[in-house]
Amino acid sequence: MIHARQLARTFKTRTGPVEAVRGVDLDVEAGEIVGFLGPNGAGKTTTLRMLTTLIEPTAGEATVAGHDLLRDPVGVRRNIGYVAQGGVTLDIARAGEECVDQARLYGMKPEDARARGHELFSQLDLDSSLWGRNCSSLSGGQRRRLDIVIGLMHTPPLVFLDEPTTGLDPQSRANLWEHILRLRRDLGSTVFLTTHYLDEADYLCDRLLVIDNGTIVAAGTPEELKSQVSGDAVILTLDDPGRAPDAASVLAGLDGADTPTADGDHLSVHVPLGGAALPGLLRELDGKGINLAAVEVRRPTLDDVFLSLTGRSLRDDNPAA
Repeated sequence: MIHARQLARTFKTRTGPVEAVRGVDLDVEAGEIVGFLGPNGAGKTTTLRMLTTLIEPTAGEATVAGHDLLRDPVGVRRNIGYVAQGGVTLDIARAGEECVDQARLYGMKPEDARARGHELFSQLDLDSSLWGRNCSSLSGGQRRRLDIVIGLMHTPPLVFLDEPTTGLDPQSRANLWEHILRLRRDLGSTVFLTTHYLDEADYLCDRLLVIDNGTIVAAGTPEELKSQVSGDAVILTLDDPGRAPDAASVLAGLDGADTPTADGDHLSVHVPLGGAALPGLLRELDGKGINLAAVEVRRPTLDDVFLSLTGRSLRDDNPAA
C-alpha cells in the first residue's frame, strides 16, 4: 500500500540547506495499522506531507495506494483519505454539508454522497441528529469522528491520520481508538497514523516505524521494539535499607542481569525475563534473611524504546538539531 525508497526532502533556508528527511525506506502492506513515530523535529511531518502529495520529495521514489508519488500525484490523492491534525471542518458549516461537499470534490452525486455520509455516521456512532447541526456545536470527540467521516467519504483504501486524538479527553480518546480499529476490521482500510501518545501506538498499531534526525531508526511490532530494550526491570523495596549491599549481590547474580542500582531502600536491576526470575530471586532473598516491603516487575515501555533509540522522550519539545 505504501512503498518508499530513499525518500528525502531538503529545505533551503537563509543559513543553508536543511535535510529534514534523509533517505527514508518504508513499507506498509494492505490491511495494516502502522504507527509513524518520532520526537518533534525528527522528520515525521515532512515525510507524511510527502506521502500525501502536499510537498514534493527532493529525492527518492514512492508508490502510494498503487500510484507513483511523482508521476501520478492525482491518482494518489484519489485513493487516500487524509485527516489532518488540526481538523478540517468549519465552525459555521453543518456537519452533513461538510461531508457532502467533500464527496462532491471526488465526483460523487449529491444523493450518493448523502447516503454515504449517513452510512459513515452510523458506523462511527455519530447520531443522525448531528447531520444538520453546526460543527461548532459538536463535542471534541464528535468533531474528530466527523473529520474521519470526511476523510472516508470517497471510500479510500488508505487512510492517513495525523495525531487523531490530540486534545481529546481520555474517554473520547479511548472511544476513538475503537473506531480506528473498526476502519480496518469493518471497512478493510489500511491506516497510517502519527501520534504523540505511546499508549495509543501500543494499543492500535500492528507495526511501528520510528524516525529520528530524518532517518528510520527502528521498525517492528510494539513487542519487538520493547524487547530490544535491556529486559524487564525488577524493583525491590527493602524493609531494612542496611541490607541493600546483600540484596544487590543477589540481584547481580541473576542470569543476564545488568549492574543493580540503589536509591535508599529501593534497588532495581534489568533481566531478560523478570517474571521467570522472580520466584528464584524471592527464595534466595528469603534464605539470606532479606525481608522485602514490596517487589515489582516492570515491562519495558515504548518510552523506554524512544529513550534508548533517540536519547529523548517522544514528547520532547526540543527539535533535533
